[in-house]
Amino acid sequence: MSNIISVLFATIVTAPVLGLFMFYVCARYITKNNKRSFHVAVDTSTLFFILAVHFLIVIIWERSYLWIIMIVLVSIAMIMVITHYRIKQEIQFRKVFKGFWRFNFLLFFLAYFCLALFGVIQRIYEAFS
Repeated sequence: MSNIISVLFATIVTAPVLGLFMFYVCARYITKNNKRSFHVAVDTSTLFFILAVHFLIVIIWERSYLWIIMIVLVSIAMIMVITHYRIKQEIQFRKVFKGFWRFNFLLFFLAYFCLALFGVIQRIYEAFS
């Protein structure tokens, strides 16, 4: 049983788009609502996209830049809190965290595809040079 869980976790980290789809299908089956299911899938797969970006960076540059990812996450959180405070004059942490988490999904979703494309192009270039 633990072997199945570790294989499933490794697959989702390696291919987070597959995880996003799996989370969406499960949420769709439970909620019967497309919009809510998509939001649940996005919220649950964000962490896997962050991990996938980290591992792609390690594979491409053979060095861990996790500290930069953490600084980016903290900076985005600070910017979101300050912006929310300036607009609403009070901080609603639930809304701020939801916005922060979904913004990170967009950021790391795009970063995942850009790094994957860069990695493929780099490997092709290395193979033919």
